[in-house]
Amino acid sequence: MKGTEHFKEIIKGYLDQRAKEDELFRAKYETTTRTMDDVVTFILNEVQKSGCCGFADDEIYSMAVHCIDEPKLEIGKPQSCNVVVNHHVELTEEEKAEQRELALKRYQDGELRKLQARNHRPKPAKTQEDKQHQPSLFDNF
Repeated sequence: MKGTEHFKEIIKGYLDQRAKEDELFRAKYETTTRTMDDVVTFILNEVQKSGCCGFADDEIYSMAVHCIDEPKLEIGKPQSCNVVVNHHVELTEEEKAEQRELALKRYQDGELRKLQARNHRPKPAKTQEDKQHQPSLFDNF
């Protein structure tokens, strides 16, 4: 596997956005002969060389830009590995409201269980000895 499709999409999205904002990069990006598979292969080889398992987004993006900026850069051999991508999910207002309701229901159910458990605890039985030594209002002192 040359990297997950999701990873490729994220890298491509970043490079496309960078090309919109940076005219000098756009010129190189539009004329490059490198494919997205080449860029991903370069990144995976650089990651393997480093020996690290986790990278900040900016580190990976800078490797992608470097691959596009340097046409004579050696890409390396394709890697067989899995790529884990952290991504942020945006919920609609309906989904947010639904999740709030679910969370509130779970919270209420949990509190109800606590109350029920507290009320159903067996109370310690008083022994005959405890009853004999317990003072009463009617005891003469």
